[in-house]
Amino acid sequence: MTRAGWPEDLCAVVLAAGEGTRLRPLTERVPKALCPVGNVPLLDRALDRLAGLGLTGPARVAVNACYLADQVVAHVGDRAHLSVEPGDPLGTAGGVANLRDWIDGRPVLVGNADAYLADPATAPGPDVAALLDGWDQDSVRLLGQPAADPAAPGTFAGHCFTGFSLLPWRLVRDLPVVFSDLVRAVWRPAEAAGTLDVVPYAGTFYDTGTPADYLAANLHATAGGVLVDASATVTGSCVESVVGAHATVGGDVRRSVIWPGATVRPGERLRDVIRFGDDGTVHAGAHR
Repeated sequence: MTRAGWPEDLCAVVLAAGEGTRLRPLTERVPKALCPVGNVPLLDRALDRLAGLGLTGPARVAVNACYLADQVVAHVGDRAHLSVEPGDPLGTAGGVANLRDWIDGRPVLVGNADAYLADPATAPGPDVAALLDGWDQDSVRLLGQPAADPAAPGTFAGHCFTGFSLLPWRLVRDLPVVFSDLVRAVWRPAEAAGTLDVVPYAGTFYDTGTPADYLAANLHATAGGVLVDASATVTGSCVESVVGAHATVGGDVRRSVIWPGATVRPGERLRDVIRFGDDGTVHAGAHR
């Protein structure tokens, strides 16, 4: 998909280096970017959204990795350029700076791998296309949604950030390769200079950073039904839940996520949880 007025040399970076500490123990063995939502790894959802914008392949798309980087590298394969950060993650701004030579003068669309976005009226990719429409290639743009409290800390023009930003090369060029975040290094300075714009996102957004929001994103993906991988075995009951590949469900599961390979034994009753392994359970609590 391309539109008149979009930068012909646009590239994209998917940030997938984070550990996801708030999702522990789910992320003790799986990086957050590879956690499944609706039986699709979050990173694949991000790459599919970029593909919907016409951005594919290692010349146009990069993915950074750090925590459990080998898993991210193996999963991405040759679908994107890979930037492995040694030691601790460099943060959102440092991760982009580390890709400066690859970006090489181009404007860049930056997306968070852990952002779950879904618009029932528009396919992935076209649903965020307004971020690019009419862009002057000099200002900073953020995708956002109106905040419950427009004056709350962390908001931009009364909006909460929803996972994607658009950066001109002039601001990427001078970013140092040190731990830093885009909020302080780029977005707030642009806001102070009057060169930051927020483009509203019409669909549903979850950042999936907490068990509650991770569960909520999965339940949204079910559209009120049940998503069961074809290789799963279900002899019990499932209501408004997600069951992953090679999982076994013999008990009663409602509003829950059963990870790939996980087991729910006969007689077990799961409500609003994420099950992993033979008996690992993360209680998600109330979700928004």
